[in-house]
Amino acid sequence: MLIEVHILQNHSPSNLNRDDTGSPKDAIFGGYKRARISSQCLKRSIRRSDFFVSDIFGSLAVRTRKLPELVRQNLLEQGISKELAEEAAKKVAEFGTSSKNEKNETEKKETKKKSDSPSQYKTAQTMFLTSHDVDTIARKIFDLIAEDEKQFREIKSEKLQKQMEDKGYRPITVDVALFGRMTTSNALIDVEASSQFAHAISTHKTDHEFDFFTAVDDLERSVDDEAGSGADMIGDIEFNSACYYKYFNVHVDGLIDNLTGKAFNRKVCEEDEVAARVLAAAAARALIEAACRVTPTGKQNSFAAHQLPGLVWVEIRNKNMPVSYSNAFIEPVKPRAKDGLELASINYLKTECEKLTCMYDLKACKRLLLSKYDGIEMLGVHPAKNIKVLLDELEAEVLRG
Repeated sequence: MLIEVHILQNHSPSNLNRDDTGSPKDAIFGGYKRARISSQCLKRSIRRSDFFVSDIFGSLAVRTRKLPELVRQNLLEQGISKELAEEAAKKVAEFGTSSKNEKNETEKKETKKKSDSPSQYKTAQTMFLTSHDVDTIARKIFDLIAEDEKQFREIKSEKLQKQMEDKGYRPITVDVALFGRMTTSNALIDVEASSQFAHAISTHKTDHEFDFFTAVDDLERSVDDEAGSGADMIGDIEFNSACYYKYFNVHVDGLIDNLTGKAFNRKVCEEDEVAARVLAAAAARALIEAACRVTPTGKQNSFAAHQLPGLVWVEIRNKNMPVSYSNAFIEPVKPRAKDGLELASINYLKTECEKLTCMYDLKACKRLLLSKYDGIEMLGVHPAKNIKVLLDELEAEVLRG
């Protein structure tokens, strides 16, 4: 089962996702410059949102370089001395500094440089960690210390990682199952993402604009109008205004296999499959709701571009054959007086979807639509009354399998 989600969302002037120079991200598509929001930005805004966190019961993972400090704290709580916990943190700081097959001296130097402070160690690589990962690593270190304290002090980090190589089943959280993780540490298993996110692009061509601003000293102005007539500070911010096409998908079977451990060669019983499908249905629901309700945080204090999508189109297929409709916008949308940019973009998407569906006989076991415009339908599907109705139908379809 494959869930595909297509969203059209128009934003007022904003700088939601900027590059290293502070400019809104962009891309050339169809020969024209488009506004862009990176897939990483979209995924993080969803993963860290209250909507996603509150809808998923159980703990979620955290992306961090502070694994050494998490292990240190765990060991201290188990009664390990500060000196040995410090030694453990120092060794764990080198986790991920080499690939699973080769050493990388550059990364090792980087780790050493960032770990000079005896009170704070960090790994060179940012890792997506679950509480089970931290507990398992800390428990293994605790056992090694209890077995032979002297031998633990002498063991090298690389050998320690190999001893911790996860060959069995270790539970992973919903967000790791959805978004995946790649790590160069033997102590952590790689997880293939069960979802794919495209970079959001504007349906029309864009150009960046500049907001010139000044700051005035309030106290100086209040004492002397002439002395305070000038600006105390001047600056500018780049921004744009765009209607974005967003696309992502969720491979439900891959999500279930990640949650049960089947993807890691664990033998799975029917009870595990049933429980994982229930969780996968809740996860898909939470992911789509968060994608509709959450906006990236870039420069929001300056622009407050909090607009909800004008259209959400969901297709559930029983084959893993993803189809993006981004080519609907190869020719940039040109708003007409009677329609406007958002409605014109919806019509472009509708045309592309219906043509490709007919051309390639694209099957779907369920199609769902949400639109704020009256009279809009796609492939004979009428809009749901509200987002709850759409999500209820989607969750029920996933549970049916």
